[in-house]
Amino acid sequence: MAEVREASGAAGTPVSEMQLGIFSVGDVTPDPTTGRAPTEGERIRAIVEIALKAEEVGLDVFALGEHHNPPFIPSSPTTLLGYVAARTERLVLSTATTLITTDDPVKIAEDFSMLQHLSEGRCDLMLGRGNTGPVYPWFGQDIRQAVPLTVEHYALLRRLWREEVVDWSGKFRTPLQGFTLAPRPLHGVPPFVWHGSIRTPEIAELAAYYGDGFFANHIFWPPEHTRRMVALYRQRFEHYGHGTARHAIVGLGGQVFMRHDSQEAVREFRPYFDNAPVYGHGPSLEDFSAQTPLTVGSPQQVIERTLSFRDYVGDYQRQLFLLDHAGLPLRTVLEQLELLGGEVVPVLRREFRNGRPADVPGAPTHERLRAEADAAAAGRSEEAQA
Repeated sequence: MAEVREASGAAGTPVSEMQLGIFSVGDVTPDPTTGRAPTEGERIRAIVEIALKAEEVGLDVFALGEHHNPPFIPSSPTTLLGYVAARTERLVLSTATTLITTDDPVKIAEDFSMLQHLSEGRCDLMLGRGNTGPVYPWFGQDIRQAVPLTVEHYALLRRLWREEVVDWSGKFRTPLQGFTLAPRPLHGVPPFVWHGSIRTPEIAELAAYYGDGFFANHIFWPPEHTRRMVALYRQRFEHYGHGTARHAIVGLGGQVFMRHDSQEAVREFRPYFDNAPVYGHGPSLEDFSAQTPLTVGSPQQVIERTLSFRDYVGDYQRQLFLLDHAGLPLRTVLEQLELLGGEVVPVLRREFRNGRPADVPGAPTHERLRAEADAAAAGRSEEAQA
């Protein structure tokens, strides 16, 4: 039986202290040990099976990236997430970047409101700029305007979810006159938004300004870089009056490969690392593991490394791991999920709970956000009657 993960939140609403899950970038990469690459259809079906397995082994979150170019296939993440929503009961469904720069804010608002209703609130999203330069002209945008696009598009997205009728004009899209979003957000509560970034301080600033979550990808850069980015976000979150720095909502990425024998893990993973589309043919596996949070070894080593993240970012709310990439066969990924859910996550839950200050908020869930919105509305009503 899965370990109980919920603590009582506002108005008795269950609130998860810490969410643990996985994310996929959806690459279609040949297996370097066999030379065979899955077809696009096989890869899509494998991602669905991975998501279902994540719920089976007791994980909290499955997130899927958005890409519009080979060798990646998740061009429409909400389509796949909606399918997964129909086949799961508890799993929170998210994105591991929705392209706020090149996607139209109206379409983002519609897609995620629809996903909210289909999943009965089990969804949120991570906004980001992506890592593929050519995507900008493909969707009629200029990469040199990436940050201004992010700021303007997100300001519109927020209004679409919060206002019944929107009149709007800006620089990067045609004006809106009398526009009403359909469907409206579930229970009138917009999906929680994470702003994801690897290296851009302006994104941490944007997340802090609105009091949203900040997700540090944390798989390519050294810990000191992540520490600085999260510290900036926390400082600015407090500056904008959303609470103390400890109240800020932080998520981290991670990357692991496990076997019970750590040397076997290194031996098995090495050809996949050496030929990976992102970092292959670069630093050695040993150098990359030493300089970034990549952990290749035993479940205990993954536990110890992951718990160390709290030493430099503080108590945080969401930890996602990358497991299915670089041509790893589906069978191997499912084995990794068994290890993660069976041996790693229960220990992480317990240890992350130990010493966690009472005022550190739990992970954002639809139930928690709805309870907070209801409490705020009740407070306004009492003030009006006073």
